[in-house]
Amino acid sequence: MKELDWANLPFGYMKTDWNVRIAYKDGKWGEIEETDSEYIPIHIGATCLHYGQECFEGIKAFKGADDQVRVFRMDENAKRMQSTCRATMMPELPTETFCEMVRRVVKLNKDYIPPYSSGASLYIRPLLIGTGAEIGVKPAKEYLCIMFVMPVGPYFKGGFAANGAQAYALVRSYDRSAPLGMGKYKVGGNYAASLYAHHIAHDRGYASEFYLDAKEKKYIDECGAANFIGIKGNTYITPKSESILPSITNKSLMQLAADLGMQVEQRPVPVEELLELDEAGACGTAAVIAPIQRIDDIELGKSYVISKDGQPGPVLTKLYTKLRGIQYGVEPDLHQWTEIIDVD
Repeated sequence: MKELDWANLPFGYMKTDWNVRIAYKDGKWGEIEETDSEYIPIHIGATCLHYGQECFEGIKAFKGADDQVRVFRMDENAKRMQSTCRATMMPELPTETFCEMVRRVVKLNKDYIPPYSSGASLYIRPLLIGTGAEIGVKPAKEYLCIMFVMPVGPYFKGGFAANGAQAYALVRSYDRSAPLGMGKYKVGGNYAASLYAHHIAHDRGYASEFYLDAKEKKYIDECGAANFIGIKGNTYITPKSESILPSITNKSLMQLAADLGMQVEQRPVPVEELLELDEAGACGTAAVIAPIQRIDDIELGKSYVISKDGQPGPVLTKLYTKLRGIQYGVEPDLHQWTEIIDVD
């Protein structure tokens, strides 16, 4: 194990020893290769540079109290990347190849897997790009898939409730994605489209921006780069929209909520319904759940207060604890979401 300050890791890039790669050429995927280089030799005409032919995923590996290393739902990440590939005219990487690359890159960098006591994890970033040169607007003939890893600290320093619930800025003048566009796919363009609104929200002291649907500006879309979830009584509510990325974390939380006997509703959520919620949060790989204290409509001067004491609510706390417990192997994995990787 590397000598790192495991308790104070940032959520950011760190060079590790190895990454793995596989190239697509002549109509087929080649063999998985290992390299210690952080760089990619790339043609100036590559379609990823000109026409956005690229996609990525985010996965985590966890060292449990039993010292076993677990990866969470990587098969779902493989399926989501395949969906994005279909939408961007890129070749799909088979699920088994995807998962084998995850296993190999985790094992190669086992010295960077944070210890259980740190609350940190190993972040895995799969990236698939068009490398073939095309100046006309058309798909490339050659592609490259890379997976690299880095240890990252917990999203919440000191635990889930340490920082309280956060305030978000509803931005009406900006849209994350078009109604029938690329919002449900994990392409870099969606994140580029959010950077300016995110900057505005941060400048005003908010945790992140909050989007409404682009067509009618009536329904909740996403919280920055995360899915929105709300709790109303015994009901778990999350928006249904063709513009929203299907979050694997949200999918898992919906199942856990159902397991706890809650009613789960995935449907259009009017912004006015924020006033009826007992709890709310943004969910994703990085934080699992980021509790929301209030949402301020900064253009209309209206505020939707959800957590009156500024603290996470009991239901989201229970769901967060349950999911983290499964990831670290301290809760039963009833749905077989984790895979133990033999790193020795």
